[in-house]
Parts: sequence; structure tokens; C-alpha cells
Amino acid sequence: MFSLMQRASRGDDVYEEDASVRALEQYVAELAGHDAALFCASGTMSNQLAFRASLLQPPASILCDTRSHVYRYEAGGIAALSQATVYAAQALANNGHHLTVQDIARDFVVDDRDVHMAPTRLISLENTLDGAVMPLQEMQAIAAFARSNNVRLHLDGARLWNATVAQGCSLKDFTKECDSVSLCLSKGLGAPIGSMLVGNKALIQKARHFRKMMGGGWRQAGGLAAVAQWCIENVWPTMQETHDLAAYLAKGLVQHGAKLSVPVETNMVFLDLAGTGVQLSEFSTQLEAEEGIKIGSKEAPRDQTQVRLVLHYQISKEAIDRLLAAFGVMAAKARSNSSNGVNPTPNSPGGRSAYNSK
Repeated sequence: MFSLMQRASRGDDVYEEDASVRALEQYVAELAGHDAALFCASGTMSNQLAFRASLLQPPASILCDTRSHVYRYEAGGIAALSQATVYAAQALANNGHHLTVQDIARDFVVDDRDVHMAPTRLISLENTLDGAVMPLQEMQAIAAFARSNNVRLHLDGARLWNATVAQGCSLKDFTKECDSVSLCLSKGLGAPIGSMLVGNKALIQKARHFRKMMGGGWRQAGGLAAVAQWCIENVWPTMQETHDLAAYLAKGLVQHGAKLSVPVETNMVFLDLAGTGVQLSEFSTQLEAEEGIKIGSKEAPRDQTQVRLVLHYQISKEAIDRLLAAFGVMAAKARSNSSNGVNPTPNSPGGRSAYNSK
């Protein structure tokens, strides 16, 4: 990656003069089947630019999943930057796995000139969400619903790379259904920084203007763009191996008595230690001290039992085997203590989010 950065162009992207950035934007736009793309600093920025550039004039509302990143984890950006109300829909039609067109229709606010309401002007989906894949067929159904009601469809596709691998389809199969899409470069793909926003030329030009307004104008960004393109070309094809390794990790943890709070469909394992007698903070501390493996939960409070483990292409099967072996020893010790009348560490499910853990 450092070698690529050394050879990359060093133009000024604010003036659209950097060759490496232009190449990345053209490459991703073609992959996604859209007219244009914009290289941004983060997924939060690309999502918020999509909303702001859609020019939703109040009163207007955005409809999204109640668990979605744009609703919960972007610091109230929709209200602050786009002056739009957010209606958060629950995924009820299929036991919370993903939003369906039935869920969308239930919470959709029709523009019937009722002055009390803020009509839905944009639907925002997220794929994947907590590692779970929204099937392509469901996205197509929601896209058809959006078009029939003349509203825009945005996709927070921070981990859409993983969804395409899990579904066995192309990126374009998903993205062509949407008016705008955010694609993260730094999560599963492993680029140092960045996210792409794709859409038509008018939306991207408006987003470029707002990106500058919000302090997101790149100067010498060519090195970052060159690395990001390398990651798409070289890391994306390895994702099936990472998904398989996540499934292997999940199976091993369950065999040692742990539970999964979310099904493993891509590269995320939502681990729940409730009932194992193993305290999350102790497991994290011991794992780092004895195996050199960090899961970022050494300071977890005693009532936290859940943690999100996210695998990427640099994690080896050998590291997973070491983690499983360490957990197996701790779980066996906890069972032995319990059978000998030693009370295990209180370990009941709490209300803390595994999302906030590493």
C-alpha cells in the first residue's frame, strides 16, 4: 500500500485535478452502474451528503430501519444537515432480519396534503445490517415501491461488498436499484480511509459542493485513492474466505457453550457469553495477555455479555483456533467451578449494545 501511495498522483481534488482520485471515482461508478462517484472521508459523510444533495425541502421525512447507522450512529446528521424528520421502521415481517416492502409500506407517509405530517421523500436502506444480508429480491421490491410513490431510494452500502459475495451477485445488481449509494472503502476492504458516494451527475455535483462546505474537500488525496482501488481489486475477492472463517469461529464458540445474538451471514459474529460463566472483560484481558489477540472489551462492565467480533482478510485461521482454545479453557473452568459450588461471575444478558464493542 505504501508503494502504491508513493507512485500515486498528487493533484488537488478540490479542483478535480487528481488523476488517481478521478480514476477511482470512474472505476466505482462503473462498478455500481451509475453516472458518477465522489470520494469522501467517511461513510457518515457520504450518507449525509446523499441526503443533503437530494434537496429534501421541509416538511419532509426519511424512512429507515430503526437499527440503521444513519439513524442511530451519525450524530443526528439528518436533522442537523438536511432538516428532515426521520421515521424509523421496525422489521416485523420476518422476525427482525431485514426490512421488507410490507414494513416500508406500513410506515410510509403519503403526501396527501395533510398539514400535520411530513411526507416520506426518501427511503434509506442498509445492507448489510448487523452482518445480516437484505436479499436482492427484497431490495428490488422496495425499489419498485419507491418508484411507484415517486420517492428517492438511498442505500447505506458500507458493507455491500460483503452482501454481494454472500448473495453471489454483482455490485451493480444492488446499486442499480438505488438513486444513491454509499460504499465504504475502509471496513471490509481495508483501505486506510474513505467511502464512495455514487449517483447521477447532478446529485454528485451537488454533493461535491456540500462536501466542500462541510470541510471534506481533499487536497493531495491521490495516494489514498490509489490504495482504495487496489483494495477493491484485491481484497473484495477474498471475502468468501473471511465469511467462511467467521462461520467457523461461530460454530466453535457455540460448541463451547456460547450463544449468537445474530445469525452469522457474512464476516460478523455477535457473541453472547450469557450463561457460560465467562466474564467478557476477563476473557478479553486473558486473550490479549496470553495469546496477543485483542477484541477490545477489557473495560467492559460486569453486566455486558455481548461483543461484536468482525473478521477481515488479515485474520488467519490459526488466530481463530487460538481464540477458540482459550475460550474453551475458560468455559470449562467456569463449568467446573459451578459444579463445585463456586458461584460463577454474574453473567445475565444486559441492555448494552454489542455494536459499541470492537
